[in-house]
Amino acid sequence: MDELLILGEMQGVWVLIVLLVGIVAIVAFALVARYFRLWIQSYTTGAGIGFFNLIGMTLRKVNPSVIVEARVMAVQAGLGGQFIIREMEAHYLAGGSVRNVVAALVASDRADIELGWKRATAIDLAGRDIVDAVRTSVNPKVIDCPDPAKGKQTIDAVAMDGIQVKAKARVTVRANIERLVGGATEETIIARVGEGIVTTIGSSSTYKQVLENPDSISRRVLDKGLDAGTAFEILSIDIADVDVGDNIGAKLQGDQAEADKRVAQAKAEERRAMAYAREQEMRALTQENRAKVVLAEAEVPKAISQAFREGNLGVMDYYKLKNIQADTGMRSAIGGGEEHQK
Repeated sequence: MDELLILGEMQGVWVLIVLLVGIVAIVAFALVARYFRLWIQSYTTGAGIGFFNLIGMTLRKVNPSVIVEARVMAVQAGLGGQFIIREMEAHYLAGGSVRNVVAALVASDRADIELGWKRATAIDLAGRDIVDAVRTSVNPKVIDCPDPAKGKQTIDAVAMDGIQVKAKARVTVRANIERLVGGATEETIIARVGEGIVTTIGSSSTYKQVLENPDSISRRVLDKGLDAGTAFEILSIDIADVDVGDNIGAKLQGDQAEADKRVAQAKAEERRAMAYAREQEMRALTQENRAKVVLAEAEVPKAISQAFREGNLGVMDYYKLKNIQADTGMRSAIGGGEEHQK
């Protein structure tokens, strides 16, 4: 009986061992299946990334394929000693693009441009395209001013004679690696060049000077050092096209004359309204005075009656008064008739 118990315990132990070995084998197979290709790639190219280091990257939430590919790229370019795996992982965890940084460093080495790992990662973390920056520093790019993508096709300015001049410029720039971090972008270059063109055209005495010598614009604008504080170095500013626009001076003068006319009409209307109001006031005053005369004439019969009662006026005096009034009325009628005949 004891032997059967011992035999059963041994069988249980062997089953447990087999299970553990099977689990370990499955885990090992899964790890090999996942990292074997990357390890072979690293081993055959001499990238120096071990199998367990690949597993550690996954545990540190780093994509091992990105690090291996970037490391292989650097080794193949002969720059493997400049890249520390720990720094590459740190840049990946910081949100940077390890591939772009390595590609930019390889390109800068081929172009004999001084660019270290620290500066390259800083440029990449600043949001700049480090690969494009290195490419632009080697092969300068041309920027249209104004930018057609913004919807404006020309830079419009007015010369001192009032004639509008429309210009287009092409700015050739080269990336300045030292100023990529903190330097202004292409939009600043376009804005500064546009402002310089407007100022130069505005200071010209006539539009003919601009049309006869358009390169004077580029020379004066280029002398202002517009690339200061930007991530680029301006190599040249070329005026691609110059056209004559509207006569802004004449248009402004016409608008001013029309405005003056409206002001004069408004003042004349104000004076007319004041004269009409004064006329109405005088008519009202005349009617008021006539009313007073009527009231005064109404008092005359009362005064005559009072004079009769008091004995101050006799009948003969009354008749004489009526004769005088009739005579006055006749003369007034005769005088009015003669005036009408005239």
